[in-house]
Amino acid sequence: MMPDRRTGVDLQAIAAARDAIAPLVRRTPVWESFTLTEYAGFPVVLKCEHMQRTGSFKVRGAANFVAHLGPGDRARGLVTASAGNHAQGIALAGSGAGIAVTVVMPATAPLAKANAARGYGAKVVLAGASLEDARAEAMAIAGREGRTYVPPFDDDRVIAGQGTVALEILEDLPAVTEVLVPAGGGGLLAGVATAIKQSRPGIRVIGVQAAAMDGICRSFAAGTPRTVPSNRTIADGVAVAGPSARTFELIQSHVDEMVSCTEDAIAHAIVLLIERSKMVVEGAGALGVAAIQSGAYRPRGPACVVLSGGNIDINLLGSIVRRGLVDAGRYQHITIEVSDTPGELALVTGVIGAAGGNIIEVDHNREAPGMPVGAALLDLLLEVHGQEHFEEVIRALREAGLRGTPGTPARLATEGARRRHETR
Repeated sequence: MMPDRRTGVDLQAIAAARDAIAPLVRRTPVWESFTLTEYAGFPVVLKCEHMQRTGSFKVRGAANFVAHLGPGDRARGLVTASAGNHAQGIALAGSGAGIAVTVVMPATAPLAKANAARGYGAKVVLAGASLEDARAEAMAIAGREGRTYVPPFDDDRVIAGQGTVALEILEDLPAVTEVLVPAGGGGLLAGVATAIKQSRPGIRVIGVQAAAMDGICRSFAAGTPRTVPSNRTIADGVAVAGPSARTFELIQSHVDEMVSCTEDAIAHAIVLLIERSKMVVEGAGALGVAAIQSGAYRPRGPACVVLSGGNIDINLLGSIVRRGLVDAGRYQHITIEVSDTPGELALVTGVIGAAGGNIIEVDHNREAPGMPVGAALLDLLLEVHGQEHFEEVIRALREAGLRGTPGTPARLATEGARRRHETR
């Protein structure tokens, strides 16, 4: 069963939504980022929706939708499609109201998000490889079982609920002149932009998307809703083909600019937030940070960045952190040819340790093609402070008789070690 999407989205509806969702939703803090302030040249404050219940802003729209359900809809139950965050929001809001909830997620959805939705009381169905596949299955379930389908963004009650984020920003940050908002289908962006422009129209609203799925950016440029093919992105929470007609209508009316960020920029933003702000934020949630850090967008005044969610898969997080350290030059590979005799490994590790490097991984290879008998290759992964520190480690190795050129993976030809091997 499809809901009546159009109830009206304006400042009054958003203020009413705040009252309706207050029992379930927490007011999230704002937190200044001195690192991003240095990048931007203006104060940058983070709106910490990753600290929201369910780890995402999505519970706001879900709670407002549920608050407006009549007895018949509550009795029939709910079904929705989601990459994870909307699923958790509906699961919490629905189960808390005693409503049976089924959520359909792509088979590729992060395990942590699927398990969380189950933990909030929902029945989880995995279907297809994309959000569009999941939506098709959710619609089929709605038809078979008579459940009410809950759109992730294409519903005025959902949009108004998401817009309550802006009311808190306006109250907590009276000096803000710009707000950066992550976007996939555009529910959060549409709600926030509407609330801001109807309260303080001079504040600029900037939507940020993953370049891998930038349907709203393309729609904004074309002046009409557009969609893009499904594509892999670490910002899975915004892996949506494009805006709905309703969200685009509001975005076109109230949003000042759209920008997109590469996968590398998103990964670097996640690492920056962990290291500098001690915050674990998912790819979609880090989009605004990625825009500023990468230079895709430069604030023109004091800015607020909405961190929309923190539900990142722990395995993906490990890969992203490692990739970020490699890109920053803090993880470096080096291969050293040594004599396969006692003391050679100790010599290499001693030199690296004395130079302040940390050996993360080591592989001792005696069977590499072309290696002389009695020699071996040491493949090392080093942790260093950056490229300059790595070059200091290389200099120390050369001074110890280990000479050559590093690469990825690098080979540091060790003529000194070879000479030692030949005299033994």
